[in-house]
Amino acid sequence: MRAVVTGGAGFIGSHVAGALVARGDETHVVDDLSRGRAANVPANATLHVCDITRPLDDLFDELRPEVVLHLAAQIDVRASVADPAADGLANVIGTIRVLEAARPHEAQVVFASTGGAIYGECDGPVNEDAPRTPLSPYGTSKLAAEEYLRTWNRLRGTRHVSLRLGNVYGPRQDPHGEAGVVAIFFDRIRSGRAATIFGDGTQTRDYVYAGDVAEAMLAAIGSAGGTFNVGTGVETSVVELWEACLRCAGTVCQAEAASARLGELQRSVLDPARAGNALGWRPRTSLADGLAATWSAFAGEE
Repeated sequence: MRAVVTGGAGFIGSHVAGALVARGDETHVVDDLSRGRAANVPANATLHVCDITRPLDDLFDELRPEVVLHLAAQIDVRASVADPAADGLANVIGTIRVLEAARPHEAQVVFASTGGAIYGECDGPVNEDAPRTPLSPYGTSKLAAEEYLRTWNRLRGTRHVSLRLGNVYGPRQDPHGEAGVVAIFFDRIRSGRAATIFGDGTQTRDYVYAGDVAEAMLAAIGSAGGTFNVGTGVETSVVELWEACLRCAGTVCQAEAASARLGELQRSVLDPARAGNALGWRPRTSLADGLAATWSAFAGEE
C-alpha cells in the first residue's frame, strides 16, 4: 500500500518507515528535518521535506496515501512549558493538517500519542479508560490531538487510531535533550562521563523497544479505529535502568545524584492488553535484549 510517515526521519518514525519498506509498501517520509536526519530515512523510502503545520493538501494529492503514520511532533516537555503556543501549533494544528489532507483520499491515520504525559501519576499499569491528567502542555496537546481523531471518526465515519506510547528507546534515539533516558545513559557511558540521576532514582517507567512500537503502528493499519496503549506493562526504576545499561556496556561507573525535578512522575506504566486483544500486538523485545541492541548501535557510532 501507499504509506506516508510524518516525522519519518526521526527516531521512532524511521523505525516505522523501515518496517513499511521491509514489507514492500510504497513509503513516503514527510519531515521538516528540524529534529530528524535524512540519513535515518530508509534507502527505498522517498523523503519530502515539508512542515506539517502548513497545508499538506497538494503533497497528499500527489502521493495519494492509503494510510498515514503520524509521528511528526514537538516532543520536549520542557519546551512545551516554555512555549505552549509552539507546542500546540505542532501537535494540534499539525495533526489537523494531516487529518484534512488525508480525508479526500480516505486514508487511515495512525497517530503516535503518549501514555505517561497523558495519564499522569499511576498506581499500577493503567488501561485506556484511566483518568487523563496531563501535567504539561505537551501532554495536553497530545490529548487534544487524540480528541480530533475521535471527532473525525464520529463526524466522518473514519477509522483513525491513537497509540499511547510508553517510554520508547532504541537505536537512532537522540541523546541530546530531555527525551530518551536510555540514549542519554549510553551516551554518557560511551564518553566516560557519569550519568545524572534525579531524586532517589526509584521513579519508574515502562520502557518499550522502538522495533516493537513500529510493529504496533503497522498492526493498527486496517483496524476499526480506537485508542490503544503501547507498552510492556513492566516497570523499571531509573537506578535499575542505569545498572542494566552498565551491564550492556560491560563497565562500572557511579552516577551523580541531583535534586528531584519539580513535577516529575514517580510511576508510569501502561496496560497493553487492549492492543493485544484488538490488534494482535504484544511487545516481543525484553528490556535486556533491547538495551543490548541499542548499545551495539551506540558503540558502533563515531
